[in-house]
Amino acid sequence: MDYTIFVPVLISFALSVIMGPVVIPVLRRLKMDQTEREEGVKSHLKKAGTPTMGGVIILTAVVITSIIYIGRYPNIIPILFVTLGFGLIGFLDDYLKVVLKRSDGLFPKQKMALQILVTAVFAFYLVQFTDVPLTMLIPFSGGSYLDIGWLAIPLLFVAVIGTVNGVNFTDGLDGLASSVTVLVATFFTVVAVGTKSGIEPITCAVVGALLGFLLFNVYPASVFMGDTGSLALGGFVASTAYMLQMPIFIIIVGLVYVVEVLSVMIQVTYFKKTGGKRFFKMAPIHHHFELCGWSETKVVAVFSVITAILCLIALMAM
Repeated sequence: MDYTIFVPVLISFALSVIMGPVVIPVLRRLKMDQTEREEGVKSHLKKAGTPTMGGVIILTAVVITSIIYIGRYPNIIPILFVTLGFGLIGFLDDYLKVVLKRSDGLFPKQKMALQILVTAVFAFYLVQFTDVPLTMLIPFSGGSYLDIGWLAIPLLFVAVIGTVNGVNFTDGLDGLASSVTVLVATFFTVVAVGTKSGIEPITCAVVGALLGFLLFNVYPASVFMGDTGSLALGGFVASTAYMLQMPIFIIIVGLVYVVEVLSVMIQVTYFKKTGGKRFFKMAPIHHHFELCGWSETKVVAVFSVITAILCLIALMAM
């Protein structure tokens, strides 16, 4: 019986569940309230005042659980660093937005510089201190790996920062980013255990933390994860994929993240090229479906079901 799978899930879940009733009232007292855009989906205006920055619950549960296992599982160090690094960038962004009332939070250049810094440290650690090569498993190839030489490093930057921002865009509905990412983390856990990669304690910790957080984050949410949670989860997904030599698989299991990013890029480009016309009713794409008449819970359910099916396809693709 392999307790390395169940125990970290349970520890992280318990921490998340215990912290929820403690942290949420504190966030409320500190006026860590979500502000909703006036031009956004009208039904979201009632969410104004719901505390955000709940990502600290996820992050704390994952960090504490991982520290318990770090001595025996050194391979979780780079994943923990990237998850925590991006989580702290998100925390800083949330803090500036919510507490200091600076509407944009970190300036785009500041945010990008910090993201590049965390990614650079991860890339350096991966190359210098782990035996994980930068070759990438090709889906449906029967176990063949793609070697693109030195180009693997710039690709790593694009993949990590792209994934982080994809998860960030996905976090726009109650329970959406949590539900999709708990499935992706479960997929990575299955692979980590099957390949004896030594990272399963942290993938299990993320599963447990998200399951606990979902109790407070499903519709109607009593707390939002904010950038603290979404950037941390993006960092987790990207770094885990690299530790398993599976960055190409992000396109399969994280298709929802990819589509969310693409919808924003298409919307912005189309808006500029046509002098103010919109391609979607609203971007990211989950809001488009809401404005088409879907309820928030339906969007979350459909995106989660799609992700679950894609995770099964990804397992077959190995």
